[in-house]
Amino acid sequence: MTNSPAESSAIGRVVRLDAKQAHVALGAQIVPCVPRGRLFEDLAGRKNPMAVGDLVRVEREGDAAGIAEVLPRRNYLSRVASMHDPREQILFANVDQLLVIASVRNPLFSSMRVDRILSACSWHGIPAMLVLNKIDLDKKRGSAKLEETYRLAGYRVLLTSTKTGSGLGDLRDLLLGKVSALYGGSGVGKSSLLNAIQPSLGLAEGRISAYWDSGQHTTSFSRWIELEGLGSVIDTPGVRSFRAHGMHADDLRGAFPEFAAPAALCRFPDCSHDHEPGCAVREALDKGQIAASRYASYVELLDEVSQTRTSQAESSGSETEPES
Repeated sequence: MTNSPAESSAIGRVVRLDAKQAHVALGAQIVPCVPRGRLFEDLAGRKNPMAVGDLVRVEREGDAAGIAEVLPRRNYLSRVASMHDPREQILFANVDQLLVIASVRNPLFSSMRVDRILSACSWHGIPAMLVLNKIDLDKKRGSAKLEETYRLAGYRVLLTSTKTGSGLGDLRDLLLGKVSALYGGSGVGKSSLLNAIQPSLGLAEGRISAYWDSGQHTTSFSRWIELEGLGSVIDTPGVRSFRAHGMHADDLRGAFPEFAAPAALCRFPDCSHDHEPGCAVREALDKGQIAASRYASYVELLDEVSQTRTSQAESSGSETEPES
């Protein structure tokens, strides 16, 4: 009997991407699949047609399997591919939540890095929270101040240590029954946390450079990991830089939750919260109701997205300007 088209295709989830093929979970099997060429024909400024977490339609022809279609996503997170490549790089798709993993020390906590990712999640509609790891190294108790800053900003904060076991039970509860993405800089301890929760994973754990106070990459690609009896996680490569793709100033204003209430009282409805008179957000900052570090991150991002938009407008204008 000849299989009908419906019988020769199936829906699966991308669990890993290599240079030339995707690994797709089809039932209990992980099947290597080659993306069909038509997926690359109209990427509309994107670097990759699919990402880990995507649901895809796989067609089988004999022993070969190919990805014919990427199904609509309920959410995704992307960034600018690189300093030299302005295309959109989709990092993962279809998650219930994102856990931003940051360390108190080794490497030091970076407000700018954390705020970039949190604001991008807010813009993309992905629930996000902060995990402050390595609190056993927090001799000056700086984690308490960080916890207060992000709780006041509206985020859930979890303090963890794989050395003492602190917070690991709460982390397990947080992951239970959900698809979670883990994102953070190199060396912050993502792999160590997963190994502590499920030792049988045996994930490689990086060492910290004493000179640079930075981590070495132990994950070079995003990967889907099933946690027995808990949920699923997408472990992403450690990053040293993150820049949201396509975000404009209007988007950014709504990506800092603690700005919402005072912003409603600003003199101008389109206040950028940077220089306008009668800005209630800056008044809240002066009163200590908004953390200075969060506002500094906002201003830096605002300058970045404004410059990007100006550059794009100038480029567009130069292409359409008539010859004299």
